[in-house]
Amino acid sequence: MEIPVSELAGRLDAALSAARDGEDVILTEDGLPVAKIGPVESMSLLSRLAEEGVLALPADDRAVPRLPQAEAAKDALSSLLGRLRR
Repeated sequence: MEIPVSELAGRLDAALSAARDGEDVILTEDGLPVAKIGPVESMSLLSRLAEEGVLALPADDRAVPRLPQAEAAKDALSSLLGRLRR
């Protein structure tokens, strides 16, 4: 579907309906294409890459373990910041 930019305001409902139906809507000025309104992919990038086999999504039940070194570093940093603020 092509719509002149000058007519877009009056035909916006039709353009959005066409985009929802998967059609690209080309906006034109003086008969030349200047922009495109199209459907939005509803699938996220990660889901699409997983579906294509490019990556594997982590299991939902897999928790990230807390490392003792990270906790100790966080405590040391908090302590240092507390002393600097005094």
